[in-house]
Amino acid sequence: MNSNPYSPHTPEDREAMLARVGVRDVDELLGAIPKDARYPKLGVGAGMSEIEVQAHLERLAAMNTTAGSGPFFIGGAIQRRYIPAAVPALALRGEFLTAYTPYQPEVSQGTLQAVWEYQSLMAELLAMDVVNSSMYDGASATAEAALMAVRLTGRTKVVVGTEVDFTYRRTL
Repeated sequence: MNSNPYSPHTPEDREAMLARVGVRDVDELLGAIPKDARYPKLGVGAGMSEIEVQAHLERLAAMNTTAGSGPFFIGGAIQRRYIPAAVPALALRGEFLTAYTPYQPEVSQGTLQAVWEYQSLMAELLAMDVVNSSMYDGASATAEAALMAVRLTGRTKVVVGTEVDFTYRRTL
């Protein structure tokens, strides 16, 4: 029987491995390594219970400075935002994890209904004739918007503000 459930090797397994390499025990196996270098003191202190570890980690975490506790200069459109609790709950639903819509109508009907309702609401809120909600990411949506502007106006240049994320501008 394995005395340590987190170790895949039973005592019998260890004995068989040592016998295979022709030694009696681990000390003989490591004989060429000086004893003081074999098992150095790690300085990890005494063991702690789960609740002690949690309290210790909370004390350590409290010493950190987070992006929310002061100025930060991380860039790349990273900024403070409030995300309502409903957003992650909805975004993690399987049908919204990708812009892909299944081909089978019986599978995609709910997704198509939700997308249509979202697009209709956005068009109304933004006072726009057309909106699109099935882009893969912001950069793709920006490129699609630029292509649509070129196609609809017949012009060959698109004005893009400097406040548009630099990674989106690079996609253009």
